[in-house]
Amino acid sequence: MQHIIDRFISYVTIDTESDPTSETTPSTKKQWDLANLLVDELKQIGLSDVTIDENAYIMATLPSNVDHEVPTIGFVSHFDTSPDFTGANVNPQIVPNYDGKDIVLNAEQNIVLSPDYFEDLLLYKGNTLITTDGTTLLGADDKAGICEIVSAMEYLINHPEIKHGKIRIGFTPDEEIGRGAHKFDVEKFGADWAYTMDGSEIGELEYENFNAASAKIDIKGKIVHPGYAKGKMINSILIANEIINSLPQHEVPQETTDREGFYHLHTTKGSVEESSLEYIIRDHDKAKFEARKELFEKIAADINSRYSYDPVTLVLKDQYYNMREKVEPVFHIVEIAEEAMKALNITPIIKPIRGGTDGSQLSFMGLPCPNIFAGGHNFHGRYEYVPVESIMSAIDVIVKITELTAKKYKK
Repeated sequence: MQHIIDRFISYVTIDTESDPTSETTPSTKKQWDLANLLVDELKQIGLSDVTIDENAYIMATLPSNVDHEVPTIGFVSHFDTSPDFTGANVNPQIVPNYDGKDIVLNAEQNIVLSPDYFEDLLLYKGNTLITTDGTTLLGADDKAGICEIVSAMEYLINHPEIKHGKIRIGFTPDEEIGRGAHKFDVEKFGADWAYTMDGSEIGELEYENFNAASAKIDIKGKIVHPGYAKGKMINSILIANEIINSLPQHEVPQETTDREGFYHLHTTKGSVEESSLEYIIRDHDKAKFEARKELFEKIAADINSRYSYDPVTLVLKDQYYNMREKVEPVFHIVEIAEEAMKALNITPIIKPIRGGTDGSQLSFMGLPCPNIFAGGHNFHGRYEYVPVESIMSAIDVIVKITELTAKKYKK
């Protein structure tokens, strides 16, 4: 266990926060620090064909050790962390044999990780937890996935009695800002299918995710002295407020679950003369997804029709789509992962992802790619934690998937 803890901590203490305002790949230079370390480590443990390209995409191979044809499978994770919360100076805390009570992350600032609020903690009584010190995120999303893939490959190298086909691994930058798969060379990767190790709770197995789009709304008003504004002033803030109120008030992240979609206003700026709104649009159902975008277009058109000019400018951009349509035709890849979990006495939790993953984009790029748990909880914030036992279980799942795949294709 200590070897796994040390490896994970060596990753999370390197700041790899990505930057959505940057146009480079990777979006931050500091992502190279972990990327280069990983390249060296992959070579040290004995993988072949270890490469890193000009955009910091890492690939490596574990050759087959069987004499029959087996599909090449891949495992993918990302090494950047979210810009939602700082990833600088991460100071992980180890909580052995968790007793189910409050965990004081930072006594000075009175920051407490409590099962009264985060009920999932009670699933891990008796486990060894790795938490933050309350001032940063942890980075288990997705450095737990990186740790699991590296450790599984190391285990397979050290245990040649476990038979497997050719395995490819890939590590990407910038997943947290939606660009993790943008420059991923699927042809070079050369896998028949892959799995992202980027889920949360132990047992998660996901092959559905949101269809996703962004809506950027710019509003131009007209400012004049308020004492002489009758019939002249057009207040862009009030138009923005009208747009907000024209959307279904309960179809927001905090009031939806499972396959329910939403509109999420995440950024707003405003003055009388100029205002802006930025939304993300999400829905698992493609028809409902299209209807959500159409509603924005209708609202903008209705408002513009009431003025002598068009105060509202709407820009809609699709971001990614539901991988289900690409995975279902090759559903055996989900069934293999499910079988692997059951063989290890892990109860599969098959549910839709209320978010996105590199696997979604990769699936539409020709690499079907379901998502498997990496073990962390409360991503992107100070309350993030991961049970070490969950990391170890994910390692076991990777190993078992490779073993089962080789067996299934043995004639």
